[in-house]
Amino acid sequence: MVVLGLVCLAACDSGASRGGTTPKSDWSPAPTRVDGLSVLAEADTDGLRLHTASGDKTFLPGINLGSSVPTRQPGELDVLTADDYRRWFGEMAGLGIRVIRVYTVHPPAFYDELAAWNRAHPQSPLYLVQGVYLPDESYVEPGRTLYSPSVDRAFTRELADAGAAVHGDLTRAPQPGRSSGTWHTDVSPWLLGWIVGVEWDPDATARTDRLERDAAYRPGTYFRATGDATATERWIARHLDGLAAAEHERGVSVPIAFVNWPTTDPLSHPQEPMRQEDLVGVDAEHVLPTRAWPGGTFASFHAYPYYPDFQRYEPGLQRTTWRGRPDPYAGYVRALRDHFTSMPLVISEMGVPSSLGSAHLGPLGRDQGSHTEQQAMQTDADLLHLVHDQGASGAFVFSWADEWFKRTWNTQDSQVDARRQLWHDPLTNEQWFGVLATDSARVPDSGHELTPASGALEYVLAEADASYLHLDVTGREATPAKASILVDSVPGEGPDYRVDVDAAAGTARVSVRRDLEPVRLYTREAIPAIERQSAWHVYRQIMNRSYEVAGKHHDAELGDVGDLVRGDWDPTSSDYDSLATWQVDDAHRTLHLRLPWSMLGLADPSSRTALGAGNPAELVRVPGIGLTFDVDGATARMDYTWPTWNHVGYSERLKAGSGVLGEAFRTLAP
Repeated sequence: MVVLGLVCLAACDSGASRGGTTPKSDWSPAPTRVDGLSVLAEADTDGLRLHTASGDKTFLPGINLGSSVPTRQPGELDVLTADDYRRWFGEMAGLGIRVIRVYTVHPPAFYDELAAWNRAHPQSPLYLVQGVYLPDESYVEPGRTLYSPSVDRAFTRELADAGAAVHGDLTRAPQPGRSSGTWHTDVSPWLLGWIVGVEWDPDATARTDRLERDAAYRPGTYFRATGDATATERWIARHLDGLAAAEHERGVSVPIAFVNWPTTDPLSHPQEPMRQEDLVGVDAEHVLPTRAWPGGTFASFHAYPYYPDFQRYEPGLQRTTWRGRPDPYAGYVRALRDHFTSMPLVISEMGVPSSLGSAHLGPLGRDQGSHTEQQAMQTDADLLHLVHDQGASGAFVFSWADEWFKRTWNTQDSQVDARRQLWHDPLTNEQWFGVLATDSARVPDSGHELTPASGALEYVLAEADASYLHLDVTGREATPAKASILVDSVPGEGPDYRVDVDAAAGTARVSVRRDLEPVRLYTREAIPAIERQSAWHVYRQIMNRSYEVAGKHHDAELGDVGDLVRGDWDPTSSDYDSLATWQVDDAHRTLHLRLPWSMLGLADPSSRTALGAGNPAELVRVPGIGLTFDVDGATARMDYTWPTWNHVGYSERLKAGSGVLGEAFRTLAP
């Protein structure tokens, strides 16, 4: 069940209207005719131009829309409904979003509802950038390449299906990982362009270039690889030409681009400490349209402000300033823009997550996590302006909604992989990039009470949702001044985690027993900051393994996420803090805590699976967890269990601070 946040309260600051916005200019499509083709948009040395009734739009900010909802895998596209798309399009339009980028063929309802929205709002339509992924990604396996027949055929078929879906001329049967049904709605009047492919795996790309160096290649009619193109670039050119040929047959031409990212960019990064991050390049300047394709092409990059690490150390990037200070991310965007001399640049993914946990430190505080919702929305708004100011032609925020199925390098080995989508881990930053929050409902029948007959502790209520264990700890005569909670997650070993709250000092901390330290799963090196500590220490995340740059050693980087944040986590409150995990309620003599399951040793709360010792970690099915409370000298124990689940309800709301992001969209695309 999905509960919708229909009322925008003060803390949401969304600035959104579900009926859309009245544009300052007419954004209705006004395609030109070139050699008998309808050309809605063009990309060339002069930039990217979307032809509208009020003139050409030359900077296009947009949003990336994924293909999943909570408790579902991204391949389960057919669960998305017309109601979902109708609701989301209204919210997107209310934020001033002009362009939606999707990664794959969505169910027919997406195209039906997009056309319906655009016909109802002709002066402020939502334009589409259609993506096409690789259905068969086995090119990453040893000995295989992009030219492997199964990989090549699957991508060819998917490109053909995507073109047919966009033009309302496709029927396909149910198949795992793909949408199915009959597509009968033509949305090509609002098709701005294509971004096809995936973030290329560096080792597989290098292997493709090496093994397929002499593969036969015949230049296409609409796209051609240059003489110095690699085997990977020739493969991409052939598929772009196939897509263009099919679109040409339908009488249309718009820009066609392919996905890229810093790992396989065409630039040199000698200060990059990780071999794979500067191993091989894929260059859009080697995959060029011919005069027969007036839509042209652009360079499309997924580029974030916190990774790879060359952003920290590359001298040339430090020389670029933005808003009065050196800004290496601005320097990187500028370097890309300067490289692509025959086409415009679009940063097709960018942003930061509003997660409690983080996976990497970034320059200027743009880390990969540990941001409040307001901070994340402000940063996303700033990045839109930054990309614009560096001369790029578009920027797409990642992403529309939080995605529970996502994994992150520094939490994935602490989880049950097959059930990751069934809960929403606050420490897994990739799950919290959305502009739209997907808040878990409480697990039904998960409430458990403890009522000691005497002592300073009067009452405890424990409840579960898909992210947190919620605890209300009530004192008999007064709010607890100090509380300690010992958590026994793995049977037979005694307490495994400890929560200490000092209300008077305003501090709270989660500690972990050394044998269950999660950092052990993500590096084989001995980390002095952990090794020299006692049997109990603050719960940490590793955010970078040790590395060397120019012969200088840099220690592994850790984050003390176990130091809990005090605050109000009610989204309707003017004091809302999405990172808060404890608060004091003197009116009810109660300490309220919401403790991330992952910080209590749960590898999957939905199946009651705990994280054991060892590397790889043992996964232990448990009946529940033991909670021993010491509140101002009074002790009591609760054996807490909760129902397992394969589905849990959730509610949607625009995140706090989204109005700031909306203002950026409206300013850059008035």
